[in-house]
Amino acid sequence: MSDPRYAIGIDLGTTHSALSYVELAGSDGEKTAHGVLGVPQLTAPGTVEELPLLPSFLYLPHPDELAAGELALPWAADGQPAVTGEMARSRGATTPIRLVSSAKSWLCHPGVDRRAAILPHDAPEEVSRVSPLEASTRYLKHLRAAWDNAHPEAPFAQQAVTVTIPASFDPAARELTAEAARAAGYDAMTLLEEPQAALYSWIQNSDGRWRKEVKPGDIILVVDVGGGTSDFSLIAILEREGKLEPHRVAVGDHILLGGDNMDLALAHLVARKLAANGTQLDAWQMRALTYGCRSAKENLLADAQAETWPIVVPSRGSKLIGGSIRTELTRAEVTAFITDGFFPKVEASAHPAVRTRAGLTQLGLPYAQDAAITKHLAAFLARQVGATRELEGFSVNAAHTFLHPSAVLFNGGVFKSDLLAKRVMETINDWLAMEGADQARMLGGADLDLAVARGAAYYSYVRRGAGVRIRGGTARSYYVAVESSMPAIPGMEPPIQALCVAPFGMEEGSELELPGQEFGLVVGEPVHFRFFGSSVRRQDQIGAVLDFWGPEELVELNEIQATLSPEGRTAGEVVQVRLHAYASEAGTLDLLAVAQDGQRWKVEFDVRGGGEGQ
Repeated sequence: MSDPRYAIGIDLGTTHSALSYVELAGSDGEKTAHGVLGVPQLTAPGTVEELPLLPSFLYLPHPDELAAGELALPWAADGQPAVTGEMARSRGATTPIRLVSSAKSWLCHPGVDRRAAILPHDAPEEVSRVSPLEASTRYLKHLRAAWDNAHPEAPFAQQAVTVTIPASFDPAARELTAEAARAAGYDAMTLLEEPQAALYSWIQNSDGRWRKEVKPGDIILVVDVGGGTSDFSLIAILEREGKLEPHRVAVGDHILLGGDNMDLALAHLVARKLAANGTQLDAWQMRALTYGCRSAKENLLADAQAETWPIVVPSRGSKLIGGSIRTELTRAEVTAFITDGFFPKVEASAHPAVRTRAGLTQLGLPYAQDAAITKHLAAFLARQVGATRELEGFSVNAAHTFLHPSAVLFNGGVFKSDLLAKRVMETINDWLAMEGADQARMLGGADLDLAVARGAAYYSYVRRGAGVRIRGGTARSYYVAVESSMPAIPGMEPPIQALCVAPFGMEEGSELELPGQEFGLVVGEPVHFRFFGSSVRRQDQIGAVLDFWGPEELVELNEIQATLSPEGRTAGEVVQVRLHAYASEAGTLDLLAVAQDGQRWKVEFDVRGGGEGQ
């Protein structure tokens, strides 16, 4: 492969995707020649427009719904009759049973087979379906084709590419994202956490002024609330050899709570208003209403001059039975409902409510049970109170009940509303005031739609040795459960220990061997391990064994599943192996089983959801 001409960054978002790029030859240090690709996409049957964002929606039309010419794009069709982007979103608002949305959220859902055709998840049998993996692949393919169409002289496959993911993605979700990218023809790419990308964008946009806005000892809190998730990250500013160096020190849990939840909540608000006037909506109309509320929310929160926004709920089917239902949302309703419902002012000691789950639930995304984003933020800062303890130049005050950020960077389309960013800042500063700390300041100048894509492109550029690099390594420590050997005792499960197989902060490109531990693995048959992660245990080294841990110290994740090919051995043979952890340059974590003769097997993180052997 020849040297790349461009560093490309791709934001694979829940509701929007985007592609940004840096021209390597025209860049010097932190000063980069930056651009955003206008993405050709259908906006109506037979109409193609270039837009800076590609809505992450896939519409699966009926075979007789659209003529072949009405689906034409500037590049050759791949033989799959589906619509991606703006037309998919708008057409799906009126025919939601054919609309695939939130594929990214489904991609990290451990309770389903993410390679199975399950989307749209509640569509009737006659509607074709795709898997979350396939939908993600389609969006990435569209962006690649758009690039090759615009830059035939610089093929996509020859550029340095970075794709972003939520910081909270576990190893299985990271591997699935990488798999989708490979299926889309991204032969060599790197994964980057979205909050880091947002900070990279802020640094790049500052033209060097960022060094005057932050100082050694600062802790930057990145609050990223997008369409599907709320993501929190903490980045400490250190000084090394006279230079400022950002270090990512903590990331939050994966919280399925974002703009999608707000759209659904507004839809129920409107449905209650309609019901009070005698109009009942069925399930499909509720889905259409939800998409209408998304447009209302985006427009009313972004435009301070807009007071009302019309909403039209279509009748089901091709015939208008009773006509469409028309209503509206006001700016006052939207701002009050979202501010008080999703960003309430709470105490620093607040924690998200956890309710008792019903024994049976509908198949769907595992949304957060508490909609108050500020409660999730308070709990995150409380868990990370000691996150900077081992950093040079940082001290931890034993009287503090939560980690004190000194600066806040917002990311995600939700914060296009200054009102919501202001509410979060007021809440954080109330917490700080209660502990006698200085007020946090907001870092301005972020491009909430394109920051992640821009930051990813800058990171692709930084990886080539220029600009400012955020340090951090893996965002969690990872452990496997080891069951104790003991006689059977009625009513008692054998106790387990947690064995650290990958330490916190493990650097990309490094491989570590689990010292002094050998395991017997059966070849030719699947083998399962229980798997844990921790965002707070930073001191555990590879091979550390935990006999006890607190309920918030370790979180059980997906299984580790190994289906080991015999490769010249007898099926069913037990092979003595040692485990190695490998943090790839691409941003994924692999576990390797290495036999005494050097034979190696990759131990797969379970991405199937059912735990069955492949």
